[in-house]
Amino acid sequence: MTLQEQFDDAQGRVKKLSKTPSNDALLELYGLYKQATSGDVQGKRPGMFDLKGRAKFDAWTSRKGMTRDQAMESYVKVVDRLVAADRA
Repeated sequence: MTLQEQFDDAQGRVKKLSKTPSNDALLELYGLYKQATSGDVQGKRPGMFDLKGRAKFDAWTSRKGMTRDQAMESYVKVVDRLVAADRA
């Protein structure tokens, strides 16, 4: 399987989890997904009253400089960890 295929498969597997991952795990996945698909963060950080938007922006910003392949590999590893925890 190519890295892109593994990444695509991981996106499908995470949607089939029996329990919703924690907010921290969701933000980690979001940041890695955005870095893998869009590259370094763009735009301005949302205002202080947009807590969800700020958290997502910060999660993406924390991946700044990570290559597309690194982000995809990390995303797959996080999904593997979540799937293993879901089965336990």
